[in-house]
Amino acid sequence: MPFRIAAAALGLALASLALTSLAVAPRPAAAQAKPPAPAAKGTPAPQPSTPAANAPAQTFTPSHLALAREVVLSSGIARSFDSIIPSFAEQIRKQAVTRPDIAKDLDAVLASLQPEMELQKQRMVDIAARTYAGKLTEPELKDIAAFFRSAAGKRYVETQPQILDDMVGEMQDWTQDVSEYVMVRVRAEMGKRGHQMQ
Repeated sequence: MPFRIAAAALGLALASLALTSLAVAPRPAAAQAKPPAPAAKGTPAPQPSTPAANAPAQTFTPSHLALAREVVLSSGIARSFDSIIPSFAEQIRKQAVTRPDIAKDLDAVLASLQPEMELQKQRMVDIAARTYAGKLTEPELKDIAAFFRSAAGKRYVETQPQILDDMVGEMQDWTQDVSEYVMVRVRAEMGKRGHQMQ
């Protein structure tokens, strides 16, 4: 289903964002490079570099983060996370398809892990909330949250899946049309310059 593809793509993009945020987290002191050796007498000492990876994490007030989290949840963004973890379980089941003897125990294990998997999803919600807080001020988030609490905002979120589904189909047609249009225009313009393109 096209909407599922779009939602999965968004989920993967956000997951990638989460991995990026983990990759740039400050390294433990033991893993950091040693300071440079002192410069020879009379030579200016090199200035220490301050890579972004060693920058302190951005801090937010609890109310700022709470608003950001509300926007993540009320805007429908968090829905894209819902399909990610179940897809992992489905992949594991597919890998075990040649072992029918373990199917019952595997289902029981996967069911028992649901609370832990929900915590993992909430961790991604927290990451998304911090991302929103980093891009939008608290007053801006307050206005956005107010919109999503309104009847129009709730209707917007409700219709999002159908809109995305329709738009994915429309974009496929649009992409094909624009591709052909650009090719026709390029051939015409190149023809004016004495070049024939197939």
